[in-house]
Amino acid sequence: MANTTRLQWASMSTEELEWHFNPRHTVTNSDRYGSARDGLNRAALAERRADIQYGHQPMQDLDIYLPSTKGPLLPVHVFIHGGYWRSRVKEDFAFIGSALSQHGILSVIINYPLCPVVTLDGVVASAQLAIHWIQREISSFGGDPQRISLSGHSSGAHLVAAILSQDAAGEGEALTGLSGAVLISGIYDPAPARRISVNADLRLDERLCERYNYLSVPRRISCPVRVVFGAEEPSGWAAQSLAYAEHAAVGHRPVACISSAGENHFSILDQFLQPESDILSAVLDLVSN
Repeated sequence: MANTTRLQWASMSTEELEWHFNPRHTVTNSDRYGSARDGLNRAALAERRADIQYGHQPMQDLDIYLPSTKGPLLPVHVFIHGGYWRSRVKEDFAFIGSALSQHGILSVIINYPLCPVVTLDGVVASAQLAIHWIQREISSFGGDPQRISLSGHSSGAHLVAAILSQDAAGEGEALTGLSGAVLISGIYDPAPARRISVNADLRLDERLCERYNYLSVPRRISCPVRVVFGAEEPSGWAAQSLAYAEHAAVGHRPVACISSAGENHFSILDQFLQPESDILSAVLDLVSN
């Protein structure tokens, strides 16, 4: 499936690639979705434990949203934002931390250094570093290090895939306690981005594209995985989700893949606020198991 996916876009013109692989080209006034969440974000930011450092570089920090629930260690959910590895910050997604805390979940929203200040090497390494820090330290905030679930949107879904595959090169300490992951509207093979306008910031080359192509790098961490994408997304972008779901399901590690009706690349995050939506249902299901 991965090779087939590459063949589908390899012959596209630059204009076609921008349409299929640059989400802002396919959704009119895409900023309206973020603007509509501004009030929710402002309210949520007052609830957080802010700017906790997980590393020593700029933007290696995170926010923690604590539910009012008291008692034993709480389930933990970590959200990794998108922005094509080059934009957005954790504060733009505070509404997710607040929404999940209302379900008794200790939520963590992470920052990471962005391109072009760093390359994709630095972005991936930071996401992996953050998860290891959370596993080591979250109990001091009331979270259960043996019940950590993940979600990521767009390039954040790519970083979740990196975490699930991070032992592929035998690097770093092993992760334990992951109860599952929800990957939302992701890009898993970065190669198409090398041929569109975003690469002015990303500075992708063949080496980086191959190293971080999670349509070929194996998934090493065995846990439940849900892949969700918007039914209104371009076919080239949607094909990456379908290909990742097939690739990550090798062996006895099934992956559920959901095309979410009526959703585009930006509207889909509102599902964190919607009971019984595809995303919120998937997160709550992973937390309850």
